[in-house]
Amino acid sequence: MEREKNSYSFTPRRMMKISPMRNEAEWESFLESQPWAPFLQSFTMGEVYRTVGQEPVRMEVRENDSLKAVCQGVIVPAKRGKHLSVPYGPVIGKIEDRSLKFEVLQLIVEGLRKVAMERGCSFVRLSPFWSKEESGDLMEELSSLGFRPSPLHLLAEHIWYLDLQGRMEEGLLMAMRATTRNLIRKAEKEGVEVHASSNPIGDFTSFWRLYEATGERHGFVLYPRDLLCAQLEMFSLNGQGKLYLARHNGEILAASIHITYGGVTSYHHGASADTKVPASYLLQWRAIKDALRGGDRIYNFWGIAPMRSTGDPRSQFPDPNHPFAGVTTFKTGFGGQLLELVHCLDLPLTTRYILTWSVEKLRKVKRGF
Repeated sequence: MEREKNSYSFTPRRMMKISPMRNEAEWESFLESQPWAPFLQSFTMGEVYRTVGQEPVRMEVRENDSLKAVCQGVIVPAKRGKHLSVPYGPVIGKIEDRSLKFEVLQLIVEGLRKVAMERGCSFVRLSPFWSKEESGDLMEELSSLGFRPSPLHLLAEHIWYLDLQGRMEEGLLMAMRATTRNLIRKAEKEGVEVHASSNPIGDFTSFWRLYEATGERHGFVLYPRDLLCAQLEMFSLNGQGKLYLARHNGEILAASIHITYGGVTSYHHGASADTKVPASYLLQWRAIKDALRGGDRIYNFWGIAPMRSTGDPRSQFPDPNHPFAGVTTFKTGFGGQLLELVHCLDLPLTTRYILTWSVEKLRKVKRGF
């Protein structure tokens, strides 16, 4: 793809430069080579956002001709404040030189600020996929550049995942909570059948009906239908998106959308019927096995509630008062470990940001997390 037409371009002290995306294939190759390759930063996801009226903004940092970092944002025309949102970005490659790493980050922030101001945004919202344990220096640098903690999180910040490297199916089964393992076997005995749809767009309506019912039952806010449909359609075109369906006596009892990107399979959206048949457990197990057989390194269960611990990692448990406590118990039952990400940050650009901050602060108090 040709270079995108945006006006930002800066030359720093070293032979470093930030500019619009030069080449789609190189962008994807760089992103997929990272230890964690967040698909929300992929070119395909940018086009998904475009279909729902959010303009993607893609920039890259190079030293001479070597790609050092990529950053994809989207212009969000929200009622409470138009802003530039960066979902799980920027993504900075391995840079040992601390000052060089900071320079890359400074270039990205300067580029984001310039684009946001040109588009009439009131703030920039950054939600990096950075480990909380390992990114203190980068967070301090962002703070020095004017960022402040966001009132709300943009995306999941407590990630539960399975490391699949060197694992076998039997070993994964044995590492599960006994209850989870028994429910998988119960679903098999009761005749639940799970398959990846060969016509995901045609079956999307079935998923959506179940998703709506699940949202109503558990009281969570649904993602927009057009966003989920576009995401499934675009990622399934290149074999990266799957819609799993679990049937029992011909009825769909569970369904989920999974995205595979950069060696990571992510359980991104799920839905289930109000039933005692444990179809969701068998569906997850099928998706995990497919990821393992496909050579993936990681199975990402996506977000869970904050975890508490008595000091023994095996005794971690979710905050019982958190709205995601139930789904957390479900996900953690498959075994795995926790990755805590840094909190979402905002860069205010105009006084209109004050209104956004106030509204979101009130929302956080009302919903309790």
